[in-house]
Amino acid sequence: MTNRRLRNPLPRRGRTRQITPRAHWLLLSVLVVTLSMALLLQGYTHHMFGITSDSVTGDRGRNDAVPSQVVHGGPVIANAATSAHTARLEARTIALTFDDGPDPVWTPRILDVLRRNHVQATFFVVGTQVVAHPELVRRIVAGGHQIGIHTFTHPDLARLAPWQRSLELRETQLAVAGAAGVTTALLRPPYSSENEALDDADWSVLQQAGAAGYVTVLTTQDAEDWQRPGVHRILANATPHGHAGQVVLMHDAGGDRSQTVAALSVLIPRLKAQGFRFATVGAAVGMAGPVQRAGLGDHLQGLALIKVLQAGDWVVWLLGLLMYAAGAISVLRAVVVLVAARRHRRLRAKGGARSWGPPVTEPVSVIVPAYNESAGIEAAVRSLLASNHPVEIIVVDDGSTDGTADLVESLRLPVRVIRQRNAGKPAALNTGLAAASFDLVVMVDGDTVFEPDTVRTIVQPFADPRVGAVSGNAKVINRGGLLGRWQHIEYVVGFNLDRRLFDLAECMPTVPGAVGAFRRRAVLALGGVSDVTLAEDTDLTMALCRAGWRVVYEEGAKAWTEAPASLNALWRQRYRWCYGTLQAMWKHRGALVQRGPAGKLGRRGLVYLLLFQLLLPLLAPVVDIFGLYGLLFLDPVQVIGLWLAVLLLQFLMGLYAFRLDGERPGPLWSLPLQQFVYRQLMYLVVIQSVFTAVSGSRLRWQRMERYGSLQAPGGAEAPHEDRPPQQPSLTQSAPYEGYPQPVPYDALHQPPPHDGFRQPAPHETPQWY
Repeated sequence: MTNRRLRNPLPRRGRTRQITPRAHWLLLSVLVVTLSMALLLQGYTHHMFGITSDSVTGDRGRNDAVPSQVVHGGPVIANAATSAHTARLEARTIALTFDDGPDPVWTPRILDVLRRNHVQATFFVVGTQVVAHPELVRRIVAGGHQIGIHTFTHPDLARLAPWQRSLELRETQLAVAGAAGVTTALLRPPYSSENEALDDADWSVLQQAGAAGYVTVLTTQDAEDWQRPGVHRILANATPHGHAGQVVLMHDAGGDRSQTVAALSVLIPRLKAQGFRFATVGAAVGMAGPVQRAGLGDHLQGLALIKVLQAGDWVVWLLGLLMYAAGAISVLRAVVVLVAARRHRRLRAKGGARSWGPPVTEPVSVIVPAYNESAGIEAAVRSLLASNHPVEIIVVDDGSTDGTADLVESLRLPVRVIRQRNAGKPAALNTGLAAASFDLVVMVDGDTVFEPDTVRTIVQPFADPRVGAVSGNAKVINRGGLLGRWQHIEYVVGFNLDRRLFDLAECMPTVPGAVGAFRRRAVLALGGVSDVTLAEDTDLTMALCRAGWRVVYEEGAKAWTEAPASLNALWRQRYRWCYGTLQAMWKHRGALVQRGPAGKLGRRGLVYLLLFQLLLPLLAPVVDIFGLYGLLFLDPVQVIGLWLAVLLLQFLMGLYAFRLDGERPGPLWSLPLQQFVYRQLMYLVVIQSVFTAVSGSRLRWQRMERYGSLQAPGGAEAPHEDRPPQQPSLTQSAPYEGYPQPVPYDALHQPPPHDGFRQPAPHETPQWY
């Protein structure tokens, strides 16, 4: 198909809103940036560190910088940045502390045990857990327990940069303020233990925290419940030896804490019976209000933080769901297409299912709509004249400004040239239909060349009176370079595999403008080629299917077309194709509820297009985004393995498709690179097309550049991937006998109107191909 601007791409219903693509891309850019920030934040908070065993950090370093009064002092350390001092608990006083929560399963059970025994404890919470379960933080505070912070993501603070330490503490503080409306001065660094275990790196953490106003709470007795050694062992580890006050470390999250709950139910009554009392850390050392009501600013910021992170969790969940959906749709498409292609090939090999009837020998009218096609029109016309089937060639010059019509006339070949004012491709096709002498009509773009047997091959299915149109096999002729190879792969693997499926399912949605054959009377019965969509070929094909005609695929009818040679030209072409297809799908949506051939188009063809050419490209970027997310925050080996599995599936599909088309598989080496550039461009095309359709904007035809790479082949030999086809020496074909020769059109610049065709009015603005 050539790129053109249509006179009236959308039916007008009132005033059409104009939304520029720049606004679309601005919106999309904002969405991408927002999504990226949400994923980075979610990945950092959930996957960079996380709650792990207290023994993971290994041996500590030197402790020369740690003051001796701290090393040998109490577990509560204040003013570490200036004049550090420590505090011990009173004799027979136990401060139960719980790290890593809140947890939706174990924290409520521990709170129930504490409530039954009238004991208050101190909970050092992790920010990500607070965000996930803010209601539990409120319950802790409401029960009279104290809150301390245990960082946001549970990292080893000694291994972080100072700015990252500050971020960990600040974000946790905001989360607590947003969840329960309080702030706390109590801090327990992850992986900390007793005073004697502090090294110089740990001390730098305590100094930075002290400068920020935090009081560090270490431990004197570790229940070691994180090892899940059994209830009796936890009881033994948590029971004081002597009468000294103790800060007991336990956990209410980070794994199965059933042993902790069971041990706690025994420990509290036992120690009470021995004369111990239980208190929060602040009360045990006489601190004046370590937990205060949060200010309005901190509370609002905390609420915002919680909502943002909860939204990030939802986004990641949704992306994961969409990724699985995209993967399932991709696998489904691969299975369906490959099974259909194999069955199509078997039916073709048997011959019986494809015996159309007696050979079709009647002459054919070939219509070539052309606007500024001087670079390739001679090759196109000469290739048609080299056909081994009788043809009448009609070139409809749609107001070209580069001398296309003059060039064709100067060749002095048996070609009818019709000149008309620029009105768009549908009008040019309708002009050609009005002038055609025969019922079988082949439509070919001016940037396409036929092989000698293409016309004869493509009209053979018309021996079956039920066939109204035949799709040929369009191939890329300028397949040099990466962009050419990628389009070549797409034509063979994408378009042609799909056409085999559509042919088998009797729901062909598109006969390409580059190579298609039609019954003239079938098209005329529809009123000619419609101009209400930008994909006139898709619109016409769907209309024929809904009218009860069969549309089939003849892979032996090969045509070589010039593909865009730049990303910009490719973008414009595919944008128009995609948008025009959306228009045609919407126009023919009624086929979904019809019966017979129309129902097959609706419930097979339209559903397939919706799933695999609209929904899948919209979902596919999710796979890429989640893949990057996985490389950064998940298991990169697993992510790369999944990507290679998908690539292998595509490669196997490519091998089979190339084999079916008789192509050498050499270009498939560029398939991995195609995933990073070409595929992304196709995603953006679909996204932009959907934006345009939803917004009600009008997309106009645009002209595609011609590069003069067309050559008229003299035989059926296909060009190799690494070099263009050799141009044979062509002699001017003599006029065929057996059909009327065209009358001179030198003075005829506008064909007579044909009923059902909308001819351009004098006031209409010229449009572009």
